Amino acid sequence: MNHRPDPGPGPGRCPAHGGATALHGPEFAADPHAVYRRLRAHGPVAPVELAPGVGAHLVTDYRAALEVLRSPGTFAKDPRRWRDMAEGRIAPDNPVVPMMAYRPNCLFTDGEQHRRLRGAVTDSLERIDPNALRGYVERSADTLIDRFAPAGEADLLGSYAKVLPLLVFNQLFGCPPELGDRLVEGMTGIFDGVDAERANTLVYTTLTELIGTKRRQPGADMTSWLMAHPARLTDEEMIHQIVVLMGAGTQPQQNLVAGALRLLLCDDRFAGDLAGGSMPVDDALDEVLWLDPPMANYGVHYPTADVDFAGVRLRAGDPVVVSFAAANTDPALRPERHSGQRTGNRAHLAWSAGPHHCPAKSPARLIASVAVERLLDRLPDLELAVPADRLAWRPGPFHRALAALPVRFPPQPVPVRQPAPSGAAHAGPGAAHAAPASPHAGPGAAHAAPASPHAGPGAGHAAPASPHAGPASPYAAPAAPHPAPGVPHPAPGAPHTAPAPPVDVTAETPGDSRWNPPSRPSGSTPPAGTSTARPPASAPGGRRPPWNSLVAWWHGR
Repeated sequence: MNHRPDPGPGPGRCPAHGGATALHGPEFAADPHAVYRRLRAHGPVAPVELAPGVGAHLVTDYRAALEVLRSPGTFAKDPRRWRDMAEGRIAPDNPVVPMMAYRPNCLFTDGEQHRRLRGAVTDSLERIDPNALRGYVERSADTLIDRFAPAGEADLLGSYAKVLPLLVFNQLFGCPPELGDRLVEGMTGIFDGVDAERANTLVYTTLTELIGTKRRQPGADMTSWLMAHPARLTDEEMIHQIVVLMGAGTQPQQNLVAGALRLLLCDDRFAGDLAGGSMPVDDALDEVLWLDPPMANYGVHYPTADVDFAGVRLRAGDPVVVSFAAANTDPALRPERHSGQRTGNRAHLAWSAGPHHCPAKSPARLIASVAVERLLDRLPDLELAVPADRLAWRPGPFHRALAALPVRFPPQPVPVRQPAPSGAAHAGPGAAHAAPASPHAGPGAAHAAPASPHAGPGAGHAAPASPHAGPASPYAAPAAPHPAPGVPHPAPGAPHTAPAPPVDVTAETPGDSRWNPPSRPSGSTPPAGTSTARPPASAPGGRRPPWNSLVAWWHGR
């Protein structure tokens, strides 16, 4: 048992929960690692308050975190076990409920149900061609950069890191333009809290229509692959899997991109290499994933029975939250893992571990790496517009998220876009994308690959701007095709001409409703240099809106 004396009430401590440390105030957001150091005085597990009235235990020890994550028989994920919620002691409108309440998806299930849902997600993700994905990110990045490059200043969070994942996911899920625009509008409304009820309805109805469209005409995209999987997902299950994928792939993805850019712009260990023309993007991503993982405290589990764990008595059904950030910086780890650059070390827990480890870490890392590379290739003279110590962080118990990332740079004219070669606009999802090698990319970052039958839709397309977002909206889909590989951008100061007519980036691609096992990488198609090795695949209530958790993520709850 834990016999250490409780330090008692103090800054950041919550008298309502016996001196538990609050993780929901500005003090925690400003310096979470100082809070983790205080919590370690309790040992590997410490009492915390996630939100007013919501107590939990936070795991701050690396080995203890692994034990929780790898012991599904002792620590379950299904939040219907959450005793305080089931017994009415947590109000349904408590701000952490959307992030913790049960949904019939692979994140909140255990046992056979989890294996079934997780298998469909993992197998479908493995069908994504990394070269096509790189093309999606590059075109989306160029479209966004074109919008603020002439101004000489931007908030890279709101105008870039926040928007780019939505555009990429729009393409990965094979949304026809009219549905893709509505889905981006709905997800944006949820994150921004602008008419959230209308946004909820728009997302739900749009996904319902998308699933109906793909059942009639499947394509080479995530939606079609999920629906064709032998798991035989229902429409309701399809909606929940898509929402959890979009939620996990947008807000954490923006935090990873923004966090890496912050390091590269203000940390001397990285800025020096940047000034010399060799920017270690992978090193910056590793540093963020070790020190400030985008989801810093999550991995919520519930003991299946009362248990003595790490010297603390945990009651069945009480939330146990894994602090990925605290575990990664555990002083018991070898010194090189928690001091200085963590070059090449991928033993962090930012992607979780065990049966619920993140199934999309390879595409997520590729998206982040290409997003950073493309931005700094286009705008190499970026600098912060405010002192680094004045950057603000959004409060919230679960994420590590900047509130804004203002930068300035010499204004750049919008490059002239070359029309796609005849037939290239509809080359299909397997069209290979070989970007010119970036001086900032790691070895092998740009590959030319044979056409793949498993690439997502619209590999050579760019979608028209959204009619819903308005002409000035940063969320409109890419509006023009980008130069073919090897076509240089005009030099700064070159006269600007109008872009080529829009080309549909989400045009339907003929698909097969049968399930074909995902192809595995072969010697002829090298994997993207920024991806990590894929781990092996792991083995309902009433209808309710499944995306409320995204509102909580965006508003710092």
